[in-house]
Amino acid sequence: MLQAIELLPVQATPVLLFTRHSLREVVRGIGLAGYDLQLTDQGRELAFAWGEHLTQQTSRNITNCISSPIQRCVDTAELMIMGADQIKQNNTHKIDIAQESLLVEPGSFVVDIKQAAPYFREQGAVGFINSFVQNCLPGMKHPVTGVLDVLKLLYQTYQVEQQHLDHCGHLSLAVSHDTILAAFIAIIAGHQQVESKDWPEMMEGIFVWFEYVDAPFEQNIVHWIWRGQHQRLDIARLIKHIDKK
Repeated sequence: MLQAIELLPVQATPVLLFTRHSLREVVRGIGLAGYDLQLTDQGRELAFAWGEHLTQQTSRNITNCISSPIQRCVDTAELMIMGADQIKQNNTHKIDIAQESLLVEPGSFVVDIKQAAPYFREQGAVGFINSFVQNCLPGMKHPVTGVLDVLKLLYQTYQVEQQHLDHCGHLSLAVSHDTILAAFIAIIAGHQQVESKDWPEMMEGIFVWFEYVDAPFEQNIVHWIWRGQHQRLDIARLIKHIDKK
């Protein structure tokens, strides 16, 4: 993430950070991380410090935020905003955090939890996302359709930044979960396989921005930075992939 900061575009270009929540309580037993798992004390400190560091190092103000409705994601967003405000004293603490169903499951990729859940329990998180990316699971959206849904939400959030005409850097936040980030990154990068080493750590994220601020979503180009690599994708290519199905 520190390497990514060095690759961000010029300050006048708004950027969105699509991130996993901060450090949470450990899952007991085998299965999904429950909705009730909260951030640890270290996780709260990390989210605050990361928000503070981002603002200090990039001179970008956090100006809007969306989040999974799960409490650990909302808390991560709130603490990052508080950390940013510690540096800028720019009233970022008054930002409303919009809770989005597309940033949690079921919602982003899962359509029928009763059909999909047994495969998660059987395959584990990495195996489940691999099956999803390869379009091999019942109860799920087509993987490209799901990613386009999330990407369009990010674009709509990003467009809010265009309302700021002071030519200062602005940063949006989107706080979600590891499975959603892992699948999203795999699809936009064109990968058919996800390995354990590819899995997003807690408080790890992908920086995103769009090339044309006024162009329709379908005609835009998305840029992203993930683990020190800057890549870009013509969104029309994803849409064309769906049209072929």
